[in-house]
Amino acid sequence: MIKFISIIDKILSTLCTLLSVMLVISVIWQVFSRFVLNEPNTYTDELARFAFIWVGLIGAAYALGQKKHLAIDLLATKLESSPIKHKRLNLIINVITLCFVILIMCYGGLKLVNDTLAVGQISPVLGIEMGLIYAAIPLSGFFMLIYTIRDLFNCLQSPSSIN
Repeated sequence: MIKFISIIDKILSTLCTLLSVMLVISVIWQVFSRFVLNEPNTYTDELARFAFIWVGLIGAAYALGQKKHLAIDLLATKLESSPIKHKRLNLIINVITLCFVILIMCYGGLKLVNDTLAVGQISPVLGIEMGLIYAAIPLSGFFMLIYTIRDLFNCLQSPSSIN
């Protein structure tokens, strides 16, 4: 399991890096072509927008897997360092996250992708099917699901330690 997760980590970090590079290059070229060449490109704005969507969603999955996502620790600090209470809180958080990922990211994302592909919606400038752009939602949901299941198993296996 650890080897599988490390492979996923490597894939997601590489994908985020490539998407970020594509986003930066696209924006730099847009600024250069607009202000230096006085001939703005029509495709760079849309490309940057799509790269931003993908890097945001894939980056969110990677951050969840690295436990670097936004954490509001108000409840955890109120539990006065009780390991049993922390374990219960982590269990509840993981179950809520699992439900969100399954229902919203995976199911809702797949439904959005299928509906968009069925309608045949195409991006105006690049001519890409919008379903492929929206595929970032269920794809990131799939990776979030893997990480959440890992965290849930770790929480259930640990005797009373904080995850």
